[in-house]
Amino acid sequence: NKYGRDHVAQIITFGKLQARAVLRDVGRVLEMPYGYVDRICKLIPNNPAAPVTLSQAIDGEQELQRLISEDPDVNRLISIARPLEGLYRHASTHAAGVVIGDRPLDQLIPLYRDPRSDMPVTGFNMKFVESAGLVKFDFLGLKTLTVLARAEDLVRAREDVDDIDVAKIPLDDPATFEMIGRGETTGVFQLESAGMRDVLRNLKPDAFEDIIAVVALYRPGPMDNIPSYINRKHGREEIDFLYPTLEGILKETNGIIIYQEQVMQIAQELAGYSLGSADLLRRAMGKKIKEEMDQQRHVFVDGAVAKGVPETRASEIFDLVDKFAGYGFNKSHAAAYALVAYQTAYMKANYPVEFLAASMTLDMGNTDKLNIFRQELDRLGIDLLQPDINSSFAMFSVERAPDGADADTGSIRYALSAVKNVGAAAMDALVTDREENGRFRDLSDFINRLDTSHINKRQMENLVRAGALDCFGYNRRQLFENIELLMRHANAALQARTDDQMGLFGGEAAPAQAFNLSNLADWPPMERLREEFDAIGFYLSAHPLDAYETVLKQLKAQSLAEVLSSGRDGMVMLGGAVIGKKERTSAKGNRYAFVQLSDPSGVYEVTVFSEILNQSREFLEVGESLFVKAAVQFDGETPRFTVQSLEPLAQRAANTACGMRVVVRDEAPLAPLKEVLDREGKGRGEVEIITRVANGGGPAGGDGGEEEITIHLAGRYAVTPVVLMAVRSMQGILDVQEL
Repeated sequence: NKYGRDHVAQIITFGKLQARAVLRDVGRVLEMPYGYVDRICKLIPNNPAAPVTLSQAIDGEQELQRLISEDPDVNRLISIARPLEGLYRHASTHAAGVVIGDRPLDQLIPLYRDPRSDMPVTGFNMKFVESAGLVKFDFLGLKTLTVLARAEDLVRAREDVDDIDVAKIPLDDPATFEMIGRGETTGVFQLESAGMRDVLRNLKPDAFEDIIAVVALYRPGPMDNIPSYINRKHGREEIDFLYPTLEGILKETNGIIIYQEQVMQIAQELAGYSLGSADLLRRAMGKKIKEEMDQQRHVFVDGAVAKGVPETRASEIFDLVDKFAGYGFNKSHAAAYALVAYQTAYMKANYPVEFLAASMTLDMGNTDKLNIFRQELDRLGIDLLQPDINSSFAMFSVERAPDGADADTGSIRYALSAVKNVGAAAMDALVTDREENGRFRDLSDFINRLDTSHINKRQMENLVRAGALDCFGYNRRQLFENIELLMRHANAALQARTDDQMGLFGGEAAPAQAFNLSNLADWPPMERLREEFDAIGFYLSAHPLDAYETVLKQLKAQSLAEVLSSGRDGMVMLGGAVIGKKERTSAKGNRYAFVQLSDPSGVYEVTVFSEILNQSREFLEVGESLFVKAAVQFDGETPRFTVQSLEPLAQRAANTACGMRVVVRDEAPLAPLKEVLDREGKGRGEVEIITRVANGGGPAGGDGGEEEITIHLAGRYAVTPVVLMAVRSMQGILDVQEL
């Protein structure tokens, strides 16, 4: 808008089909098994700084040569991939690059239209737009800055905080560095990957300069220097400053050249370069052009000798500087990133509830990320409260502890807009109505005030499945199966308001019974959780595997989080609830499947090949809880699971089925209890029901005190973990114990 839409464009980038990428793409087209292609790709060295070609990889890897000669499919894969290698795969846009011209850009360069953007894109990449006479700018928009601003607003809402400004926080906060040193950096900008957390645990940063250094070092190539940086910091390795006069330049990085600015400073200090010529040296070292490097070596050594440095030593230092310069990072860039990283870490360490609520708001559309944040809340002991039509806002919000409680306590209330397929605009309208006209007194009041021009049947269904209407006292199945009735009432009420007539129920809101909702028992716990999962994207109120906790311990199953933290290849045993399945056919006509599973610590995918798939297809239905033995192989931080065997957890649990003792106050829960036991059928578990009655035989709680009466049910029942979970969730049950 400032310079003119025809004067401004983003910069194009071209993705190339390099060795691994071309094999993966060709393998996909040939419908070769993903795991097999993946194994071939891992035989090709991964070096982003100097990519290896297919020919170089084959020449240097005997296993690859063997596969090509023995397997016709691999031979065909390689022969098709070779001529495609190096071609452009796709066009996209540079993350931050923008050009601004003094005239319409189509007078200077060709333009490209990105279908995902309304802004033009240059037809030349960043190297050639400069040659065309344009200036490149980098405008990097960070979601993290919005997270910080949102977190600040939430903190300011606290009664015990006067004000906060992340631009003015101290850069030596002990709580922040302690948290970073423990590697508890989920949600912290630049510092949250598993590999980075390992580095932080070993490094134990205690100064802002350490954060700058680790941001610059944690990249392919320079990360080889991380162990040395850590050892030097903790005195386990001697610090070498290359030459006495360079100590002032290299002291902050323990003698390791990390930043491009250090390369320039060394050239100035040691060889008498000007700032401009030092920048030319930095560029030359980055590009590795031999003629230029030979010329620069001559200038560097001569300059150093003139300042009293022995010629041999000057040449050695030039080689060392050259080695590091290729990896050198711009310190001003690293410092800016490190500052945002520190600010997010500070907010998490000091105001975790507000920080995580803000982080979840900015990732509302990403259920995988929301699930990661949920796990972090569990670790920190912070409650994530279910969505509630009377308490939730469109965004994630903070609910403080009651007056007199510890001011630091608080919970996060799930955002209405984060429920799937309900829409931010509709939830904003609903919250606005509540803010202006007060809380919804009951279901009838809610339906009378519902604006069906904003909220339709499907949105209502998902709000019910997510538990947002639980506050009205009806169970989810009752509400879900009466959605049609409720929406008819809501439409009629809206029409009456539109016509400026008297309210549907004679002006005053009718009691909820006016809807005559059928008296249905709630969904069984597992089905209730499945419905909740479909509406939210992960299990919020509980997890299907909670019922099998004892069984999984007996089976020595690991959680996904434990597998990820170990990072080791090998055999693992896991529990998982099936949340999705995709079947494929290989080039040889065999069926295989990718199955998505969930456990309380996260979501993962396993590959099931034909033999096991044929044996267990009936178990691979959404909602089924499984016990899985799998081979895990790590590609960087990403695990790939190949199933060796699987079976339903219910089958395993049946062998350990026990009895149960159920304590009730009155007869209300007996009918649903009978329904659950009848549904599961006969087994080998005993069931006892204990009720408390007054000593005189009258109602419990009379003046004569209470006594317990134990009733042993005739017969034996299948008291599985699912039954125990169902009974514990029933209203009117005081206690459930395994026998």
